[in-house]
Amino acid sequence: MLIGRTMAVKVLIVDDHEIMREGMSALLHKYSEFEVVGQAADGRQAMEMVSRLKPDVVIMDVGMPNLN
Repeated sequence: MLIGRTMAVKVLIVDDHEIMREGMSALLHKYSEFEVVGQAADGRQAMEMVSRLKPDVVIMDVGMPNLN
């Protein structure tokens, strides 16, 4: 439980492997402190989504296609 925080931490998951994105998303959905706001499959898509969604945290694979 996050003390003194009323809203969930907004998370963007970025990985070129769908199974990794889905697994991480399923894991985070178990905790009300986190809200997965999006998933991206490459670096360019991630940059666009960060700009639009303004997540608090980005969980990202370091070796990504189209901008890493």
